Amino acid sequence: MHTIIAGCGRVGSALATNLERLGHSVAVVDKNPKASERLKTDFAGKFIVGFVFDREVLTEAGIKDAQAFASVTSGDNSNIVSARVAKEHFRVPQVVARIYDPRRAQIYQRLGIQTVATVRWTTDQILRSLLPEDVPVEYTVDNGEVVITAVPAPAETIGKSALSLDFDGQRRVVAVSRFGVPRVPAKDLTIQEGDILHISIVRTELPALDDALKRIGAPE
Repeated sequence: MHTIIAGCGRVGSALATNLERLGHSVAVVDKNPKASERLKTDFAGKFIVGFVFDREVLTEAGIKDAQAFASVTSGDNSNIVSARVAKEHFRVPQVVARIYDPRRAQIYQRLGIQTVATVRWTTDQILRSLLPEDVPVEYTVDNGEVVITAVPAPAETIGKSALSLDFDGQRRVVAVSRFGVPRVPAKDLTIQEGDILHISIVRTELPALDDALKRIGAPE
């Protein structure tokens, strides 16, 4: 597919390299001509100097034939304006924008634009390294109010149905990994010793997750 990347910083240049390595055509747009120096010398795609929300610039980048658009400049305003132009004017199917302010990210998500809230994601990854037992976050969903965590199955849950650990509106077991092989839980899937539970959960409930799982599994 043809992808346009708005912004040729460290993220943009890395995206361009990986997309091209996967066999996709790539065009990179940046207002700074020197930004092209971040691209590898064998980069075969286009590098276009201009503003990432300029329609003429985007047309030159091939946006009318683009299947994907990623806006990863250093500014929220540039990212969201260019993403909206790509989504609403050129009808690009897949559009994602990097947003530093998680509060704004939630608003833009409602407009149908996939966002990556950089500050929240980075914070989660650092906390995961510093406090692996307290904040075992694997993945942050959108503005961070819902996360996916991976926890070893407590002894109290062994023999219980994986689906019995769900709590409507607060948490759901989305996968169970056994011997390194993940599976989506079915009605007959019971927890075994050594299983890893991948749970989607409301962030505010995360600190109490371990105790909650133990209470569910405890004999009545």
